Amino acid sequence: MAVFSRGFGSRRRESNPQVPPGQYLTDDFPVLSAGPTPRIETAEWSFEVRSESGDRVSWSWDEFLALGAEEISTDIHCVTRWSKLGTSWRGISLDTVFDHVETDASYAMAHSYGGYTTNIALDDLLGGKAWIAFEFEGEPLDPEHGGPARLLVPHLYFWKSAKWVRGLTLMEEDEPGFWEQNGYNMHGDPWTEERYW
Repeated sequence: MAVFSRGFGSRRRESNPQVPPGQYLTDDFPVLSAGPTPRIETAEWSFEVRSESGDRVSWSWDEFLALGAEEISTDIHCVTRWSKLGTSWRGISLDTVFDHVETDASYAMAHSYGGYTTNIALDDLLGGKAWIAFEFEGEPLDPEHGGPARLLVPHLYFWKSAKWVRGLTLMEEDEPGFWEQNGYNMHGDPWTEERYW
């Protein structure tokens, strides 16, 4: 069952070059979740990358933070048509994470506490394009927005920025995750309106 918050509705597209086609600006941070909000304590949180060969690398919360965080300022765009400009985050770059991973894979499946999955090409995760974020606007990330940590892939529609992230499984071939199995696009570029199949 999907859970919606205020901020959803039909509005005209903004005439702003920072806003992709079909989107409108919001000052809110609407919430859409497929099910209840997991509540994970940082003492219980871990992040694991499993390569296509089955090798695993994992970090506890403290080990993960020790990798070195970055400040991120970016726009975000939801498939439900809202865009929020100039958001501020703090997180660990996936480039830093992959410094510890050996792989020839081309794709990843993101896994979340609560069972959510989404597929993402490695080209969309690396090269300064994605982070594991744990702060939003200078505060710890609220559980409703994916805390304690979520994937942040701001150049794709926001369903690709999996909330409550717990790991990545690397894959040689692309496979659909939860929303992709239910009709969402396999890639999700907001600038070309890759919303659905």
